[in-house]
Amino acid sequence: MKDIIFSSEPFMLMLVCGSFLLGTYIYKKTKFALFHPCIIAMAVIISFLLVFDISYETFSKGSRIIHFLLGPAVVALGVVLYEQTEYLKQNIVSMFTAITIGSFIGVGSVIAIGKIMGVDAQLIFSLEPKSVTTPIAISLSNANGGLPAVTAVTVVVCGIIGAVFGPKLLELIGIDSSVAKGLSLGAASHGLGTARAMEIGAVEGAISGLSIGLMGAMTSFAIPVIHYIIN
Repeated sequence: MKDIIFSSEPFMLMLVCGSFLLGTYIYKKTKFALFHPCIIAMAVIISFLLVFDISYETFSKGSRIIHFLLGPAVVALGVVLYEQTEYLKQNIVSMFTAITIGSFIGVGSVIAIGKIMGVDAQLIFSLEPKSVTTPIAISLSNANGGLPAVTAVTVVVCGIIGAVFGPKLLELIGIDSSVAKGLSLGAASHGLGTARAMEIGAVEGAISGLSIGLMGAMTSFAIPVIHYIIN
């Protein structure tokens, strides 16, 4: 009976949503960066799965609707972009330039560091799309022979690190441009970075939302180009 309940989709959805709501409540109460809702939710879910011996496959199957909604969630950011259309037009060239350079450096640095450290090729393929939103990253990982599970974890970790430490780092190095803040958080930390950017301001949120799509498109282009060059 326990296995049937724990493996059901309604229960898994309650577990995921409940854990995130708990994390949100704690974060709002403490305002402590390391108590980010996603970190709390991950800790609760992982602990629950370990305590009740629930496999990742069971959890993944039961929460597949969450994975499906990642795509529409990214598309929904278009509403914020539309509200800032005029502001975006003024900075489109600089944004495209920054995203293009950033995507090539992001992929190239993973390959270079991986080869220097003697990392297995499959692991390198899994880490290359680290700065791309999860649905796109998993597709790129699959297409290049990577491990989707490793890619998903890496994307989430990058997102959390960027959302937690990104704004403070930008402040420390003297970045005060709304465009630069939004672009940095969205390009490096995708969805989680965009959520944090929206907390900072409307312009930051819009730019960050746009950079998710641009980073996904440019990384999809950068990976095969870099592979072709080095091979």
